[in-house]
Amino acid sequence: MNSIQYQNEVIYPSKIVCIGRNYAAHIEELENDVPDEPVIFIKPNSAIANEIILKDDEEIHYEGEICFLIKDGELSAVGFGLDLTKRQVQKRLKEKGLPWERAKAFDGSAIFSKFAPFDGNAETLSLELSINDELKQKGGYELMLFKPDVLLKEIQQNFTLEDGDIIMTGTPSGVGKINGNDVFFGKIFISNSLIIKKEWNIF
Repeated sequence: MNSIQYQNEVIYPSKIVCIGRNYAAHIEELENDVPDEPVIFIKPNSAIANEIILKDDEEIHYEGEICFLIKDGELSAVGFGLDLTKRQVQKRLKEKGLPWERAKAFDGSAIFSKFAPFDGNAETLSLELSINDELKQKGGYELMLFKPDVLLKEIQQNFTLEDGDIIMTGTPSGVGKINGNDVFFGKIFISNSLIIKKEWNIF
């Protein structure tokens, strides 16, 4: 199984529960409808990877997200995640009313920083994603349509969350295509204090 890191511990998530359409500006940039309830989809353990790897024949888009590690049914740690998306495939599937898995749950579509502990209060959490030293995405708790505590309850009504599972809370506006030789910097802040910084080089 694929793994993530929490402090000095190696953890093997059974699944990643993802939230779509949780930021109004991102909904607008993709011309989607605003949901009445959280949009939930799953990535399997096999989606987890340490590096962003492009294939010549595929256009992959990045989506930076605040992510939570689950323990004892609670949000126990926070990390930065990249939800990689085959956007043209997703568009085609959506037009046909078909599921998104081909566009969202493929191998290597979930990239994470290390996770760091936090006190359970998500209200001051925010993220930034820069590519080649240019800020592309910025957002956090205040901009979320559905807050993390609401997402946790909604997910638990539908899925059993095992220790080590991850919740990806959706992406702010500014998503776009990944290009070869890009350098990504993902950051997580608590009360404007930097707690996580992760660099990825594109292969």
